[in-house]
Amino acid sequence: MSHRVKSRSVVVRTALAVITLALTSMFAWSQKAAEDLPAGAMQAKATTSCLECHEARIILQQRLSKAAWTKEVDKMMKWGAVVDAGDRDALIDYLSANFSSDQPPYEPPRTSTGKASVKNIEKKTAK
Repeated sequence: MSHRVKSRSVVVRTALAVITLALTSMFAWSQKAAEDLPAGAMQAKATTSCLECHEARIILQQRLSKAAWTKEVDKMMKWGAVVDAGDRDALIDYLSANFSSDQPPYEPPRTSTGKASVKNIEKKTAK
């Protein structure tokens, strides 16, 4: 096997590995994004229409009235969000029911890594 063929083989295998990793990451991200939105009849529509352009966190932190959600959905549709006309009102109902101004404030998830790291540092310095 010539040097040139070996080099191409390595490049092709590397490219395939990178593509596989990227696709796996995208799939894992889309699964996580779907889990973040509350269950409901329009969860799938919100996932496909809204999370196409931004993270679920953008929605999760909102606390809007139904009128404000209506304006937001209409604006996003003008910007290219794919929402069938028959789904528009149901999507607005879903968003305003789950992310209305009477809902408690959004609290981002915390990881235990930071706290564990601080505790580990405190333990090490105490010794």
